Amino acid sequence: MFTRTRYQNGSLRMKTRGNGLRVWEFRYNEQTSIGGHASRAVTIGTLKHYPSEAAARKSPEVQAIVMRINAEHPLGPVTASTFGALIARYEQEEMPERHSTRVSYQSNIDTHIRPRWSETALDRVKPMAVEDWLKGLGLAPKTKSHIRTLMSTMFRCAQRWELIARNPIELVRVQDATKRLTRPCILTVEEFLQLLAHICEPYYTMVLIAGCLGLRAGEIIGLQWDDFDFDGFTVLVQRSVVHGRVGDVKTEYSRDVVPLDSGLAGVLLAYRDRCHPTAEGWLFANPATDRPYHQEEVQKKHIRKAAAAAGITDVVGWKTFRHSYRSWLDEVKAPVGVQRELMRHANIQTTMNIYGRAMSDGKRQANKNVVQMVLKPDSKSENPMMAVTVG
Repeated sequence: MFTRTRYQNGSLRMKTRGNGLRVWEFRYNEQTSIGGHASRAVTIGTLKHYPSEAAARKSPEVQAIVMRINAEHPLGPVTASTFGALIARYEQEEMPERHSTRVSYQSNIDTHIRPRWSETALDRVKPMAVEDWLKGLGLAPKTKSHIRTLMSTMFRCAQRWELIARNPIELVRVQDATKRLTRPCILTVEEFLQLLAHICEPYYTMVLIAGCLGLRAGEIIGLQWDDFDFDGFTVLVQRSVVHGRVGDVKTEYSRDVVPLDSGLAGVLLAYRDRCHPTAEGWLFANPATDRPYHQEEVQKKHIRKAAAAAGITDVVGWKTFRHSYRSWLDEVKAPVGVQRELMRHANIQTTMNIYGRAMSDGKRQANKNVVQMVLKPDSKSENPMMAVTVG
């Protein structure tokens, strides 16, 4: 005989721990793998965080559990679920593993999405309401587009969980989504050399790599000596360190072997003899921790101060060097296809893989032209490469 499953709301009770701390406990039933049911209890938070039962019931933890345990309810939890519950379940089950992406998503959720939409029922989130809300946010179009994309991703999860039939965010438009409000700062080679003259090691070598290879900040901080093939003059970009956490590179196209000009190779070999050694072979490890530096601190305390000392009025950061590298590729007339490969923005067909196929001559020559432009001594002043101090 068919038995209709009742919709579960679970129950909350206050418990006092041995240390006197009062916490909320959420109790519910969950279907087991063999078809029966088992009682579960989860601590939600303290009385300080949720001063009432109503507040505890609205917590992301409770909302996510209620949505999950009622996934097979014949009426569908959409009739009782809010967008806040969807957010909570997404946070628990679907947030990306890459740390920097998680941090960015969580910031948009906590700052913008949850405060506005957490109390709204799923079936009451309408395209024009979302579009009007995005228009009213004092944010760059690109940031609004990121928020829209994140909300759409959550609703796609809701579709997969059979909570809704259609994704309302697919109809939401963001005007000028790809338009920048400000143009990125791009340095001339002369400005870059002036900045280098005002920065000490190991930050000097970090910035030099940024200018000569166009790597992202996390990729530079994540370099290890085993990534370098000094005989074959290549370096394998295969990891990224963001906020002190070691992770994968940004995209599948970012993982690649890039050319290492002999001039830059010589500078790096000399740096290896004086850098702080670690068991993992990090190029840029903090001597106090043996762990990679935090690029945010390097940017704030060293790069921006060096730029100011060099008389550069624009705001300079890690992305400045990547934008500048792309501009310098234009200056040496590198073909667009080669530029894409060196920037690692597209699938690479003609370069070697990690097992040693030949590096594209065009790709190597374009990079060589940029590196020689950066490392070429300035006839009017002392070569910055010879004036490095160790800090």
